[in-house]
Amino acid sequence: MTETRPYLVNGEWRTGEGTLVVKSPYDDSVVAEIGVPTAADVEEATAVAAETFKTSQHLPVHVRSEALDHISKRLAQDIDKNAKLIAAEGGKPLKWATVEATRASSTFRWASEVLRHGTDEAGRLDTEAAFAGRMGISRRFPYGPVLGITPFNFPLNLVAHKVAPSLAVGAPIVVKPASATPIGSLVLAEYFAETDLPKGMFQVLTVNSKVADGMARDARFRKISFTGSADIGWYLKSLDPKKRVTLELGGNAGVIVHKDADLDLAAARVAFGSYYQAGQSCISVQRILVQSEVYEDFAVRLTKQVESLKTGDPMDPTVDVGPVINRGEVDRIAEWVQEAVSQGAEVLVGGKGEGPLYYPTLLSQTRPEMKVRCEEIFGPVATISPYETFEDALDEVNNSKYGLQAGVFTNDINRAFLAHRTLEVGGVIINDVSAFRADQMPYGGSKDSGFGREGLRFAMEEMTEPRIMVLSHVPL
Repeated sequence: MTETRPYLVNGEWRTGEGTLVVKSPYDDSVVAEIGVPTAADVEEATAVAAETFKTSQHLPVHVRSEALDHISKRLAQDIDKNAKLIAAEGGKPLKWATVEATRASSTFRWASEVLRHGTDEAGRLDTEAAFAGRMGISRRFPYGPVLGITPFNFPLNLVAHKVAPSLAVGAPIVVKPASATPIGSLVLAEYFAETDLPKGMFQVLTVNSKVADGMARDARFRKISFTGSADIGWYLKSLDPKKRVTLELGGNAGVIVHKDADLDLAAARVAFGSYYQAGQSCISVQRILVQSEVYEDFAVRLTKQVESLKTGDPMDPTVDVGPVINRGEVDRIAEWVQEAVSQGAEVLVGGKGEGPLYYPTLLSQTRPEMKVRCEEIFGPVATISPYETFEDALDEVNNSKYGLQAGVFTNDINRAFLAHRTLEVGGVIINDVSAFRADQMPYGGSKDSGFGREGLRFAMEEMTEPRIMVLSHVPL
């Protein structure tokens, strides 16, 4: 019999009532059974977060920073163990799960470094005769308790991107992890419990979406940080206009390959960026736009790269592409591909599923109105299309309701700056794919892709507000 894994409320590990069964998306084996919090647990966690905020916002920098450093070091010690948990619960291939486990350690380290560096500002205000003898000191203060809602596809590092900045600014956080992949959040809770921070600063509630909806409506949570689908994200933002909300939502990222690019580099990186997470990433490459003079050549190179990817058991360290999160998603992806084919699309490689797997698929002869191009497929499927001028490609990338990130392969610095100025996205990645992310950089989207920014310094700003103190009649 599998032992029920507990969740964390008010510093106590509890099993609640009933269990949430976490299964491997690859073979349906039971990975863990997680306790389900009671209604009383949810109320207690919320009340404790609100009460803890009264003191946590005043914690010295060194106390918060030392705790963040401890969690970072523990993550670094347990990379192999945590990578296996990520691969088991979410189906992410072990090689990429190891990357995620490593990045989570960096995320906490960056939060500590930003915190120690500080953001306070001082400035003279005696710029006008009427303001003589005045000086301003501006500091940032946290809004209040944070509700963090996280997705299945990065069960450790995307939780870290909500927990680390919250702890850094002194704001208690309650995390509602994805039901399919809750273990990563519990691992972080174990490391947190080893620190000297108040026990109410980080709690994990493995509840369902209905319960989370009630938590999002609770006025005691002054801030929501959500990563997930656009429909749910914008719904959460509509609940309370006074509540601060950061949304990291979906995308159907475009990548431009111009004729002056290194085509071998571009083919290798596009193959990675389209399929490394079975396409289950909001910045996964979905639309590949290639300058017409090199289109046929590049399509051949990319097809070879895609054919070389190994699909299968995520626990196999040589596997590049693992399973889709569940069989229903396999069926949906297959339906979208078949619909595109019935409308004239051509399958260059892939185009089929088997059990929990959908094989890396590359489609040509698609049109902008097809679902595989205009919607977020969130699976291992990409489309490839030619364009004539660079400006045409920029227009096509912008021809989307999404705007998270885009990649541009070119060796012309002027084109790089033109892309940066023109593309309606949160990030433009030059000579790499949209799927690139460094954990310290500002990360987020425009249009339907989100609201606000993550990335440690930027997430900390999203969780705080500036407050100025004016010193009057001082000898400047």
